[in-house]
Amino acid sequence: MTLGLTGNTLISLLDMFCPMHAVLGASGRVLHAGPTLAKLYENGDLIDRTFQDAFELRRPHTDGSMAALRGLAGAKLHLRLCSPRQTEVKGMLVPLPDDGDGPLSGGVVLNLSFGIGLQEAVRDFALTSRDFAATDLAIELLYLIEAKSVAMEASRKLNSRLQGAKIAAEEQAFTDTLTGLRNRRALDAVLTRLTEGERDFALMNVDLDYFKAVNDRLGHAAGDHVLQAVAQAMVAETRSADIVARIGGDEFVVILPDVADHYRVGEIAARLVKRLEHPIALPNGTCRVSASIGAALSRDYRVPSGQRMMEDADRALYAAKERGRGCHVVHMQETSISGPDR
Repeated sequence: MTLGLTGNTLISLLDMFCPMHAVLGASGRVLHAGPTLAKLYENGDLIDRTFQDAFELRRPHTDGSMAALRGLAGAKLHLRLCSPRQTEVKGMLVPLPDDGDGPLSGGVVLNLSFGIGLQEAVRDFALTSRDFAATDLAIELLYLIEAKSVAMEASRKLNSRLQGAKIAAEEQAFTDTLTGLRNRRALDAVLTRLTEGERDFALMNVDLDYFKAVNDRLGHAAGDHVLQAVAQAMVAETRSADIVARIGGDEFVVILPDVADHYRVGEIAARLVKRLEHPIALPNGTCRVSASIGAALSRDYRVPSGQRMMEDADRALYAAKERGRGCHVVHMQETSISGPDR
């Protein structure tokens, strides 16, 4: 049985089932373009252009004649549209009967697809599902791409929230809640990093003198206020690169990276002692405290150890208290050096 189709009927069917097709006549000129293909060219200006003017056949290579094109029937073609965006497409052509009857005789039907460039083409040309045949797998792929995009964005937001929560938890775990300074856990991590990195640094143990009397006489609320004021003062008197930590009730530690001179450490300690003697305002008046400081330098150890430096700085601190408090002592291997703090 023979089915006869008029040219108009064939074109209507192609527009519906293959909206990315082009019909070329025997002369090699485009007689008709599917609605989607026409959108890819400026002003839909594709009709009557020659094949070579409308498409760049990248593989397989031919001379571009209609005879050569008809010989590529059924082969996979790699083309580039001769349009402003030069979109790359895949194609396959089917020769039309060469019966000398009508404008389609001796021509070809060229059907195209975007291949893996589908997502970019949809974005570049603002294509929608209406620009594809209802049975085209491109529609399903577009849905999958959109679903993946939504899922990836949701995953990104979730990861961002989890990361934020992790950072907040870690920050809280390394922070003294009363003063906002680093805590003992943070100090241990800093000491480990500095000693393993073989970087010179100084460590100062700072202990408030007669702080127990503040709590006993004025109450714990006043004591907390004093500790907060002391913390602020110590941060103000140190560099942004220095580490100030509270490791006990009225015990603080200051880490001074890249400080390797005993007298420099003594100057810093003296400045801290003097600053901490300033009166501290309280809701019902003022109070005074002083501080004793013991220090140790990593350069004094063949192999620096955070624990050993803490112990030696602690011994220097007690030496400062024995000298009358409100002063500093810098630990050295055999001797200690102190300086006037007033």
